[in-house]
Amino acid sequence: MEHIYSDRREYFKRDKNERCVFCVAQQKEDNFNNLIIHRGKDCFVILNLYPYSSGHIMVVPNEHTNRFEDLSPELLSEMMMLVQKGIRVLTRAYCPQGFNVGLNIGDAGGAGIKEHMHIHVIPRWIGDANFITVIGKTRVMPESLEETYDRLREEWQADCEE
Repeated sequence: MEHIYSDRREYFKRDKNERCVFCVAQQKEDNFNNLIIHRGKDCFVILNLYPYSSGHIMVVPNEHTNRFEDLSPELLSEMMMLVQKGIRVLTRAYCPQGFNVGLNIGDAGGAGIKEHMHIHVIPRWIGDANFITVIGKTRVMPESLEETYDRLREEWQADCEE
């Protein structure tokens, strides 16, 4: 059995003066290189490059903003609809036992990418934060990020066809 892990140290060592990763991803063609699994009218759904678990997605507004309170009701509605659909798709794809859904806004709020707000949707299973995660600071993942991308793109499309 093969496993991969997500080494978040690379993420935290990144040059924070580089262009916004979400804005850069939006400009690329949809494939594994940009990790976007769906584009909506004003938002998109993207895989987390350094996931906490398989299927960790984020719903991101197209607009480069970190001010949740300034988002229009229409944009907020689209974001919540994409979170809802994400949960439905992830449930079919992974059969999780629960979810973490949330925003981290600003440094004090724990935002890793503080300049472009986004909502995390993380499938969870009982025992998924085991000793390897806690002591070894390593996440054991049952599939590669590319396999996750392919699986979720396919499931997302199937959900559209129903």
